[in-house]
Amino acid sequence: MLQIESQPRKRGARKLSVALASSENDILAAQKLRYRVFADELGARLNSRTPGVDHDIYDPYCEHLVVRDDASGSIVGTYRILSPLAAQRIGGYYSENEFDLTRLRHLRPRIVEIGRSCIDPDYRSGAAIALLWSGLARYMATMGYDYLLGCASISMADGGHAAASIYRALGDKHACPAEYRVFPRCPLPLGALRADLDCPVPPLLKAYLRAGAWICGTPAWDPDFNTADLPILMQMNRVEAKYARHFMERAA
Repeated sequence: MLQIESQPRKRGARKLSVALASSENDILAAQKLRYRVFADELGARLNSRTPGVDHDIYDPYCEHLVVRDDASGSIVGTYRILSPLAAQRIGGYYSENEFDLTRLRHLRPRIVEIGRSCIDPDYRSGAAIALLWSGLARYMATMGYDYLLGCASISMADGGHAAASIYRALGDKHACPAEYRVFPRCPLPLGALRADLDCPVPPLLKAYLRAGAWICGTPAWDPDFNTADLPILMQMNRVEAKYARHFMERAA
């Protein structure tokens, strides 16, 4: 297994570090964190075999990037990584449940899918997500992959009006080249929703776009998580210079 580690980063009196999970216990702790955030905090309907654990058919094929509080040993942040070879083994990317990725077929050997990103509420100051991104950067640089694929979720607690408004505000400005466009299998009904609201952009989506990611199509509705999901594709050699310095310097 590829090892990814960083020098600890201080968060107040805490020291945090990032690495790929190296044991079943670490993976289980990440899955429990995911359950607490997605099910308990955000109300997602998770089809988990074990109470309190977010686990699906993709987990055994993924690598799990984790941020640890070095003092307590607790897992406080995680990202799930599905490599091109692992996606081939399981038969596709998780995103293909939501989007038709036919136009990305020629990129598949170079695409890493990321997902299930979450951070413990007590650690959402920015240090944990910065460490997760530095770990992703190291992974991409070490393995030689060129694209990150994922879904950026927007809450539909208001019925989808915020999601439609955010997509209207950002979709054209950050649109991918036409040849990379993907298509939702369960589209958000944009025509039936307000799209003129001034809504805050979710922090993770904002970070992706600031780094140079593309929005690759209209949002899909995920009924289990009650979110509108935007397809995101990031070409690593397009990452904005200031983000390259911030995240990629640890990949050297």
